[in-house]
Amino acid sequence: MLDKANKEDWQRLIDLIKDKFSDGEEPDLDAILFLIGVRELGIDKRRFKKDEKLDLLHIAICRLLAPYGYYKLIGADEQGWPHYELIEKLPALKAGEQSILMKEAILRYFDEEELWP
Repeated sequence: MLDKANKEDWQRLIDLIKDKFSDGEEPDLDAILFLIGVRELGIDKRRFKKDEKLDLLHIAICRLLAPYGYYKLIGADEQGWPHYELIEKLPALKAGEQSILMKEAILRYFDEEELWP
C-alpha cells in the first residue's frame, strides 16, 4: 500500500491526467504507462498498431524501472524506438506489490521529468 503522501500524489497525478488527456474518465495504470511510452518515444499525434502499443508499454516499464537498476537504456533503433537491456531480474512480486512499485516509479518519473506542478 502506498504511504499517505504517495497516495495523495497519486490522486493528484490521476486528476491531472484525467483533466488533460481523457474525457473525465479516470486513467488506469496501463493508460498512464501508454502515455509515458509515447512521451519516451517522442512521437505524438499518431495512431499506433496493437503490437506498437504493447511496445510502448514495455518502453514505459523499462524507463520507469531503470532508476531502480533493473534496466539500462542501450540506444534507439533507426526508427527512434528506445531499447533497453535487462540488468537485474525483477524479484517475484504479488500483483498488489507490482502495482505499488509501478505507482511509486511513475510518481518518481513525473518528479524527475518535472511534469507536474
